[in-house]
Amino acid sequence: MEYRNRIADKLLRDKLEAMGAVLIEGPKACGKTTTAEQQAKSIIYMDDPTKQEEYKLMAQTNISFLLEGKTPRLIDEWQQEPRFWDAIRFEVDHRNEDGQFMLTGSAVPVDATKIHHTGTGRFGWLTMRPMSLWESGESTGEISLSDLFLSPDKIGALNKLTMPMLAFTICRGGWPRSLQKKSEKAALQQVTEYYKAITNTDISKVDNVKRDGERTKRIMRSYARHQGSQASVATILADISTNETEDISDETVGTYLSALRKIFVIEDMPAWNPNLRSKTAIRTSFTRYFVDPSVGIAALGLGPNDLINDLKTFGLFFEAMCIRDLRIYADALDGSVYHYRDKNGLECDAVVHLRNGSYGLIEIKLGGEKLIEDGAKTLTALTNIIDTSRMKAPAFCMVLTGVGDYAYRRTDGIYVVPVGCLKD
Repeated sequence: MEYRNRIADKLLRDKLEAMGAVLIEGPKACGKTTTAEQQAKSIIYMDDPTKQEEYKLMAQTNISFLLEGKTPRLIDEWQQEPRFWDAIRFEVDHRNEDGQFMLTGSAVPVDATKIHHTGTGRFGWLTMRPMSLWESGESTGEISLSDLFLSPDKIGALNKLTMPMLAFTICRGGWPRSLQKKSEKAALQQVTEYYKAITNTDISKVDNVKRDGERTKRIMRSYARHQGSQASVATILADISTNETEDISDETVGTYLSALRKIFVIEDMPAWNPNLRSKTAIRTSFTRYFVDPSVGIAALGLGPNDLINDLKTFGLFFEAMCIRDLRIYADALDGSVYHYRDKNGLECDAVVHLRNGSYGLIEIKLGGEKLIEDGAKTLTALTNIIDTSRMKAPAFCMVLTGVGDYAYRRTDGIYVVPVGCLKD
């Protein structure tokens, strides 16, 4: 399999040219450190067991010494010593040069009281996720999301991904280490072990609050069953309560979900709020997603064959994988991804919105003529209620599919694109 340069590589170079320091955040094992190492000229690994105590002591007594070295200087797992934040902000101010520092972290700092400045104007932020299908070499990349914003009259590409291949890539996820394994069994085992680490240790280490591993598993399983929906905390609580040995509250479930966000395991999607011709009430709840669909698969104990034998579940996790990829591609375009749902039940799976106000509407369907037609009807219905006197019309409408041989433009102008043909 051919692996391509990470989209994050270019984003990091651009941010280092523009800012004094760059904070790279994301889940464990998504490749943050490797990405930063490729551009670093000197490095401190805060989780190096042979130097960890020495670094912490130095940070308390003479932190500026730890910042000396060739630039860009990488501070890996910086959140173990939050004092780095203000110290780097101070250094950036006085050096008055860009590209001085990179910080990588797989968790929000435990003791935020040691941070006294927001870092505005000094820090750039880069969110990393597991790899997209384009980065892992499983998408041909013949259809560019950026090109679709130019509304081409014709598109064309051949999809090489089959149902079994899709099922496997969803279960394996985009974790770099999984992609390096020689056997499918070994690749799938990587995310299983990652899930165990989350429930056994990471959920408690994030803020030094002891949390029950079995309860974490129940919450993550419920979250996986409700991913792609706007399920409330109360809904998740009701889902897990039958297996609880003691009464727990919404607040307790909320603290578990908050901890999972702090270690970048879950990444909810905000709602899109367009200008509409009518006074239709727009739902503002976030949509539930894991940072990678494989985490939800591991929580439910599923495998590729389970997805193939249950197309409804397959479709839900296929949607989650597409959302992951769209987020990565949107980042490359300096855009964001939202969902839309109104009181009348009209929903749109994804809206890619760029800073210049351009946006594209996307429905995600596993495949088949009926589902594609359903997606097209939804896109047309939403387009028809947008007030184009107050905002731009959509740059494109697309049904993003899993199976299907080709990417093409329908006679109504809607693009049908297999995810195995898409890139940023």
